[in-house]
Amino acid sequence: MSTHRSNRTRAISIVAGLGIVALLAAGCSRGGDGGGGDGDGAASSPGITDDSITLGITTPLSGGTAGPGTCTVAGITAYFGAKNADGGVEFGDGKTRTVEIEALDDAYDPQKAAANFEQLKDSVFAMTAGLGTPTNRAWREAAIDDEVPQALVMTGDPIFSDAEQSPWQLGFVPVYQNEGQAFGELLASSSEDHKVAILSQNDDFGEGYVEGFKVGIEGADNIEIVKELTYEATDTSVDAQLTELAATGADVFVNAMSITPLVISSLQKAQEIGWLPNWFLPSNTSSPSAILEPGGASAFPGVYTVAFAQSSAAPTFADSEEGAAFLADLKEYADYPDAPAFPHCVWSYQVGATLEQVFGKMTEPTRADFMKQLRSISGYTAPLMLEGAVVDTTEDGLPAVSNVVVQKYNGKGYASADTWD
Repeated sequence: MSTHRSNRTRAISIVAGLGIVALLAAGCSRGGDGGGGDGDGAASSPGITDDSITLGITTPLSGGTAGPGTCTVAGITAYFGAKNADGGVEFGDGKTRTVEIEALDDAYDPQKAAANFEQLKDSVFAMTAGLGTPTNRAWREAAIDDEVPQALVMTGDPIFSDAEQSPWQLGFVPVYQNEGQAFGELLASSSEDHKVAILSQNDDFGEGYVEGFKVGIEGADNIEIVKELTYEATDTSVDAQLTELAATGADVFVNAMSITPLVISSLQKAQEIGWLPNWFLPSNTSSPSAILEPGGASAFPGVYTVAFAQSSAAPTFADSEEGAAFLADLKEYADYPDAPAFPHCVWSYQVGATLEQVFGKMTEPTRADFMKQLRSISGYTAPLMLEGAVVDTTEDGLPAVSNVVVQKYNGKGYASADTWD
């Protein structure tokens, strides 16, 4: 291989009119239609040669979820950019390959996501990392029909971790029910009476959080859900819902939202109308710098979320060896010069590390062997994991990561919250 600098992965670029992000390892040919094998063993699947493997991503790179969506590309690009610069990734068949990524913008639109999959499916080996429940669902059945892996995608929808229903899929992040249940259990640990108001996205994303929260508070006679409302992912305002919920006098607000601007405006609107409850926010819309600070979250008595990965916003993050390496890789190979505001950059970096574990087990250059090995990772501590969190893909019905830690916002970042205070 050439030098560290000359092997640098080209920066993320969104091509006008096409919304294409092309991330190619400099000096390395792109995986084609599966040719290039030496003829031994099983015939190669599309997107892999003796020298390279190409992964596809459909994710929001524009619109209200562009911040976390861009991170789903940046983190994995940074991880494999560094690996490519060091010569590539060693596979279980004894070959060393560079990993190339081709990503398309779906703007959190299910129809665009499905079209992106159709565009990519014959040239990439596997799809990975893309953000969104409705967008990943839009092409799940097509991926099954075409036998294309939809691996370690960023959705907490349980269907992606059910091997019988989704034989070519596996989610990466904890299912939404797990996050919601953790919130409920934390609140149930309180000795005080609480009134709860709920605003959730009107889809599987929102329904999962609400379902899990209700499981978590089962048997807690000090907790009353006083009102539940929903919103559509395409809505530009939820002011009416917030005004209605505020009228209940609820002191706890479960805000199961996936749209960044709406979370910020919700924080601001609640203050404007004088409603200051405790908040529960999903892990993917709880960034301190991108959401809580502009939303003025310090005005509330408590803002809680869950996590399984270290936060790059933490003051000591860059001081650790893993944190410093992550930030350097993100800047060098993904052209991402600042500490990311969204956790998805760390998550997709961890996806890259997990995929390397899978590649190291593959003895055949086929999608079928990839899926077999994908479901064989146990007890793997990916970079930047919180203590106690691991990647385990061996238990059917669960995603790659299933354990979470509840955290409370402290004005700058988050601290662990074991019990309600």
